[in-house]
Amino acid sequence: MNASRNQDAQAGAGRCAEIARTTSETEIRLTLDLDGSGVAEIATGVGFLDHMLTALARHGMLDLTVAAKGDLHIDDHHTTEDVGIVLGQAVRAALGDKRGIRRYGQCLLPMDEALAEAAIDISGRPYLAWSVPFQRPKIGSFDTELVEEFFRAFAFNAGITLHVTLKAGTNAHHVAEACFKAVARALRMAVEPDPRAAGAIPSTKGSLEG
Repeated sequence: MNASRNQDAQAGAGRCAEIARTTSETEIRLTLDLDGSGVAEIATGVGFLDHMLTALARHGMLDLTVAAKGDLHIDDHHTTEDVGIVLGQAVRAALGDKRGIRRYGQCLLPMDEALAEAAIDISGRPYLAWSVPFQRPKIGSFDTELVEEFFRAFAFNAGITLHVTLKAGTNAHHVAEACFKAVARALRMAVEPDPRAAGAIPSTKGSLEG
């Protein structure tokens, strides 16, 4: 992301980020606009992850593109975790110094028999509290334990405190999707400009860098 674009993001004129990350396990390019309309172009090679990221963008009102190549001949772990890392980095970069945002967001989201709750504090202090049991280990070929891995990578790289709790649910697909949509809605609320904040950083410390 060039310097002028970064300055625009911090001024609130265009809160965007573009991140590229290459390791021996994955190669990922991601673009993000926090003030988008929910448009997603996702290609990770992991079908279920694509579905979840599309839902995250739509319900978070994020414009999101993700192109990922990973060692899927081993499993989906590295690709899923590394996409979470890059998405978290993009959110952090797009927010700049976090001036004028609401900071906190929460959502209690039903999806059929599933009910998931997400709460976010864009605090600069990364933490994940995860209380989401799955009743089976896979959704198709996707390991359900990777949902937690994705959100841990996302939270720690975004510099946010994230709590996700399952209140009800038995269908693994519904449980995972409810979690992604709840996080999307909570994130949307937390990153929104606060019209009463007058551009101030929402902290008595004057900083949200940890």
